[in-house]
Amino acid sequence: MITKSALAIQLSKLNVFTKAKVRLEQYPTDSEIAATVLWDAFMQGDIEDKILADLGSGTGILGIGAILLGAKHVYFIDTDREVLDILRENLAKLDIPVKKFKVLNKGVEDINIPYFVQIKADVVIQNPPFGTKEKHIDKKFLEKAFTIAPVIYSLHKLTSDKFIKAVASDHMFKSQLIHKFNFPIKASMKHHKKKVEKVEVGCWKLFK
Repeated sequence: MITKSALAIQLSKLNVFTKAKVRLEQYPTDSEIAATVLWDAFMQGDIEDKILADLGSGTGILGIGAILLGAKHVYFIDTDREVLDILRENLAKLDIPVKKFKVLNKGVEDINIPYFVQIKADVVIQNPPFGTKEKHIDKKFLEKAFTIAPVIYSLHKLTSDKFIKAVASDHMFKSQLIHKFNFPIKASMKHHKKKVEKVEVGCWKLFK
């Protein structure tokens, strides 16, 4: 089995966005942060031989990391065709068998509603938009995750703690803040003033 440090190294080699879209808040997830979240989920028995859904998967760092840790199957779901092309390149680079994943070019609003895509999983793992460009988009991701799996790992701004607890409670889920990170956002858009901005981010585990 791959070690946590080896996982971080593998994830650091994945291709990321070439043209980040402001409206989608496309910020690559740091490989060390991804490895920490995934390793914790693995140690809690929430990855190996499990079916996972990676909502807003982007180029796939979380879902691919889950596969490297022994996930049975991963659904990669994102609304951006261009980043899904990069995701497919990453999957091919690591020779991940097709039976291990399914890539869906869909928005979260298209999942688990009548006559659209139906998905059930053991675990959702996600780094959704923080809601700075589209208000309450982070809430939409959480509410959709609740319809997919009984266990969710989700990254949000640290200031969202009360909001996340309230939303989880409304849907009969418990919530636990399990990690705090200084999330590095590299300059990739015109409005960025620094080479790297640090944002205080937390990872919550939500469960029934």
